Amino acid sequence: MQQLTNEIRAIARKLLREKKVEVVIGFERGSMPLRSRPCFIRKEEEVNRLFWDGFCENALAVYLPKRKERAAIVAKGCDSRAVVELIKEKQVQRDRVILIGVPCRGMVDRSRIESSAAPRRILEMREIEDTLILRGTDFEETLKRSEFLHESCKTCTHPNPVLHDVLVSEWLEEKNEDPFADIQTFDALTAEERWDYLNKEVDKCIRCYACRNACPLCYCPECFVDASLPQWIGKSIDSSDTMIFHLMRAYHLAGRCVSCGACERACPVGVDIRKLNRKLVKDVKDLFGYEAGLNLEQTSPLATFRPDDTESFIVNP
Repeated sequence: MQQLTNEIRAIARKLLREKKVEVVIGFERGSMPLRSRPCFIRKEEEVNRLFWDGFCENALAVYLPKRKERAAIVAKGCDSRAVVELIKEKQVQRDRVILIGVPCRGMVDRSRIESSAAPRRILEMREIEDTLILRGTDFEETLKRSEFLHESCKTCTHPNPVLHDVLVSEWLEEKNEDPFADIQTFDALTAEERWDYLNKEVDKCIRCYACRNACPLCYCPECFVDASLPQWIGKSIDSSDTMIFHLMRAYHLAGRCVSCGACERACPVGVDIRKLNRKLVKDVKDLFGYEAGLNLEQTSPLATFRPDDTESFIVNP
């Protein structure tokens, strides 16, 4: 991890020194163990703040839409796919962003690590290859990194940045597994059973909109839930209004979601938001053979019209 950190710092320093960018968006150490947080580096002397480890989970692409500065961004595979969609949707100008691509082995779920260590308090963590070494006041424990990945990282089939200007480290081998193994059980349920499951999950929601705010593809100046003319849904946490929010947001992301998992990680009450989004990702791939964020030239199926499209899913639902 230190080697990756050093390479990212060297690249950032060169970009700022040569004035190719005005800001480098990356990660720095958090103030607590198991935390890394986004940072914005504008001066060469600040470059040593940049850091990389298995807890750099935020989707940094969320900071790019409508940014006026020429920016460089540290981009994992999912980040780069989000940037591809933002470029296609004209929210980011390709010539004003430099992608520092980092092949990603998956981000570690700190909540699961903290639960495994509880009630002991973790004071320090070291990451060595596939090993996590935890230390506290009176304990030291070694964990296998691959067993504590976020769910979105376990099913990721594109760990390498699909778009980059400079690459950090070596290319990783991509998985040949079923990319939708995580929703096979959900997909096998009847429509009624799926609806019941979603209702139970949505009932947890407190309408804080953290999922929307963390999503790099939710960039609308005014979200439909905030609109008052017309007012699409109520402002309370009424279950029907809350369900409409999640369904509408999911459909707005159909053909655009890059499965980064930012929404699920941001949720403070553990709503299984990803299930619905992943179901639509699968449906878009099955119906149209399309995956978001893989190709700058390929138009999202819901942003185009084909005369030969039978629209059978509408005619025969």
